[in-house]
Amino acid sequence: MPETCEHLDSDHAAREQAPPPRTPDGCEECLADGGRWVHLRLCTSCGHVGCCDSSPSRHATAHHAGTGHPVVRFFEPGETWRWCYLDRTLAEA
Repeated sequence: MPETCEHLDSDHAAREQAPPPRTPDGCEECLADGGRWVHLRLCTSCGHVGCCDSSPSRHATAHHAGTGHPVVRFFEPGETWRWCYLDRTLAEA
């Protein structure tokens, strides 16, 4: 697995001006349909908040599959990493 990728490298500018979370209180789809989540991910392209792959519905990955947005970051206090779905690469924020 590469240590970095073009999406994470180019995401630096996006992180400086990242869109605000569309649903700061939780996973957008889970809040709408009464679902539950384990951890949350924030799409750095559009501000979508989705639940992680350990959650029953895996909305963050579904968002990537539907939009092609490549990078998410952890959306929990104290965490700083980012993940590129396309290159399967993890990086510190």
